[in-house]
Amino acid sequence: MNYLGVGVSPGNVPVYHATNLKVIDRRVRVAELVLRCVICVLSVLAAVLVATDTQVKEIFSIQKKARFTDMKALVFLVVANGVAAAYSLIQGVRCVVAMVRGSVLFSKPFAWAIFSGDQALAYLTVAAVGAAAQSAVFGKLGQTELQWLKICSMYGKFCNQVGDGVAMALLVSLGMVALSCISAFSLFRLYGSTKARNNSRR
Repeated sequence: MNYLGVGVSPGNVPVYHATNLKVIDRRVRVAELVLRCVICVLSVLAAVLVATDTQVKEIFSIQKKARFTDMKALVFLVVANGVAAAYSLIQGVRCVVAMVRGSVLFSKPFAWAIFSGDQALAYLTVAAVGAAAQSAVFGKLGQTELQWLKICSMYGKFCNQVGDGVAMALLVSLGMVALSCISAFSLFRLYGSTKARNNSRR
């Protein structure tokens, strides 16, 4: 078949699409690898900041120690960021191995597995940040209707470090949302390339 005087062989079409897929896949892999490394580091920092945060306060000659285990939302935040760090490390290694081998992601079931994992981690981290942020607001402002005191007025250092951890966790959740978009692109481009190849054969 001839378009505008340029001969196009049906046998060249798959090669063209395969070359395009390799270029796109390489760029996506680089962006994905950078994001996963950043998320892994930030997740570890967030978990360590919150998990190691303690402060002792003497109230009426009684020493009370504030720690992250006193608030279930903070425990959830630490666990979620630990899971995110481990998951990002595993996926980062996968990206490095794929880049070294020069392989292209053509397997739709595997692409679906990556997409589903990224989606689940995005929801998990966003939920953890939301719960921790709500608890932080109660700790900072209190709740007079329920007679909840402003804990942060007594445990200032503890609250400040928790705030830093929540900020790190927020960046992690935003990164996971971005990763879920990248994995969605990597998945659905496979269906687009299949459709283009089918059309080229007609």
